[in-house]
Amino acid sequence: MRDVDSFAVNRANWDERAPAHAASADYGVQRFIDDPAALSDVVRFDRPRLGDIAGRRGVHLQCHIGTDTISLARLGARMTGLDFSPAALVEARRLAASAGADVDFVESDVYGAPDALGREAFDLVYTGIGALIWLPDIRRWAETVAALLRPGGRLFLREGHPMLFTIDETVTDALVVRYPYVETVEPLVFDEDTTYVETTHLITNTTTHEWNHGLGEVVTALLDVGMRLTMLVEHDSVPWMALPEQMRLDEDGEWRLVDRPERLPLTYTLQALKPE
Repeated sequence: MRDVDSFAVNRANWDERAPAHAASADYGVQRFIDDPAALSDVVRFDRPRLGDIAGRRGVHLQCHIGTDTISLARLGARMTGLDFSPAALVEARRLAASAGADVDFVESDVYGAPDALGREAFDLVYTGIGALIWLPDIRRWAETVAALLRPGGRLFLREGHPMLFTIDETVTDALVVRYPYVETVEPLVFDEDTTYVETTHLITNTTTHEWNHGLGEVVTALLDVGMRLTMLVEHDSVPWMALPEQMRLDEDGEWRLVDRPERLPLTYTLQALKPE
């Protein structure tokens, strides 16, 4: 497995997902075009915690088709989106142009971001839902974040909870731990021809490589590179139906467990500062 280029494997999969996601109603691309005040559900959920970002220079790592990136720009930040999928960036640039959003998009994998974008160039590093599981080394990610931030800058992360990512999604009547909680050297390998939005498109590059990262591993990696943790909030909701037949969609656009939702954290929001 070590000889397999996991980034290439995942890139082929995401290159197929991108146009399907842009065409799906679940991403609401047309809403961004029609309504200049529209925000993504993910950004809107964390807006009270995000605070005032007007005038800040920000980078959205693993930006995909750019809906969160454009949302942050609409809150006043000067945003750059970075992604390793050229197909995703085609969709992101098309959306930004149609929505009148002044956002730059750059092609690079996460670990190459400091070379692609410049070191200590940003006031804000933003990472959204479902990003970290595609990275094999959380310590290297933390080093990347610290390299991108100016002194006094901050990381803002909302991510699926690593405990959620341990749960067997094929069991529909119980919470069963199946996958590793902590980071492993070898990836989890999945083979699926579907994606997480409503679409008729079937993926042909079906293989993906993923890694879970325990909450302690994420926090420790950031502390080890000199970041200072200023917020960590765990949530009982997630913005996609992560566990089929066990969740309901609430009025805020988030999915929660139907039965005793307090049993399992589903996402978390984390903020960390780079000291002056």
